[in-house]
Amino acid sequence: MNTFLIIVHVVVSAVLILVILLQAGKGGGLGGAFGGSTQAVFGGRGAQTFLGKVTSAAAAVFMLTSLSLSYLSTRSGSVVKEAPAPLAAPPPAQPGQPAQAPPKG
Repeated sequence: MNTFLIIVHVVVSAVLILVILLQAGKGGGLGGAFGGSTQAVFGGRGAQTFLGKVTSAAAAVFMLTSLSLSYLSTRSGSVVKEAPAPLAAPPPAQPGQPAQAPPKG
């Protein structure tokens, strides 16, 4: 599931970039660089409406995949490993008994 969402997220982000660049803005956009004006293909006003709808749909899918991936990443557990339990300390020496010397060697 996680891998599928990542693939969809990357594909939608590439589509979103291309659709935004194809829209004709004040400078004409990249649409004119690919063999003329995009308005000739879609009609006088149709290009803005069509590309605007595709942009909105791609942005909605991008936001949903972003939220889904962030939710799934919090559900997978912590990346911080738990510290191992501390070793048990030797019991304290009883009064009247000599302390054990460290082993020689």
